[in-house]
Amino acid sequence: MTDRYSDTGGGEDPGQKSLQSRTLGSGWCALQRGQKGKYIKHVAPARSLFTSPCLQKPQQSGSTKSAVTLRTRLLVSVAIGGAAVGTWYYLRREKEEKKKLDRIKQLQNMAVGQGDFNLLDHHGRPCSKKDFRGSWVLMYFGFTHCPDICPDELQKLCSAVSLLEKEPTVPSVLPVFVSVDPERDNVEALAKYVSEFHPRLKGLTGTPDQVKAVAQAYRVYYNAGPPDEDNDYIVDHTIIIYLVNPDGLFTDYYNRNKTDQEIAESVKKHMKTYKSIFS
Repeated sequence: MTDRYSDTGGGEDPGQKSLQSRTLGSGWCALQRGQKGKYIKHVAPARSLFTSPCLQKPQQSGSTKSAVTLRTRLLVSVAIGGAAVGTWYYLRREKEEKKKLDRIKQLQNMAVGQGDFNLLDHHGRPCSKKDFRGSWVLMYFGFTHCPDICPDELQKLCSAVSLLEKEPTVPSVLPVFVSVDPERDNVEALAKYVSEFHPRLKGLTGTPDQVKAVAQAYRVYYNAGPPDEDNDYIVDHTIIIYLVNPDGLFTDYYNRNKTDQEIAESVKKHMKTYKSIFS
């Protein structure tokens, strides 16, 4: 009996095709007669039966990945930079607060401006420390016969007051000049002298004992030098401008190196942080 599917067989099975194929998805599988009548099986890869190309996750391109990485790095850099700036600001503020507290403690230990005083103003009216209660005061000690330093310092003091007067929200500051030369600086001499600097500048004088008492209260050194042939003399004294708050308490001081602008700015800062001990 002849094998109808053998190598030597020349016919085909009537129930079969020479090429039998079956498709699966987009792939295919087939039996094909090759050389010498042998059948060769061909298989092509098929798409998954369960996954549609539309449902497959698209692959990210290299440029997209680079953009995401760059954005992440930028966000991390910004976060680190913000934290660094915040830390720096906090430490700086802590340092400034500590410096301020140390200065307040230093000023308190100086015990400047303690007690009351009784003098005469340039109008001849009695004046005491209580008369300045409720006002900010910039005070300077000097003498009317001073050739240069006193006029310069008084001019600077009054200029600082004028700068503060230009700001309507800033409380008024009273400029005060206390003479340490009671022998020559009487009421009349004071009235003429203070009128050359500022319309609100208040001049104060008194007896030698009264002047000595107020000078000691503010730690002011003064000493009259020997008179010359014209009976003129120079008074050596401390060159300091004092700031007194509305409670009558010494708050700060300014030496010759401070400008009028610096004094005005310092006064404004003290005003912002001021809290009355009587409230």
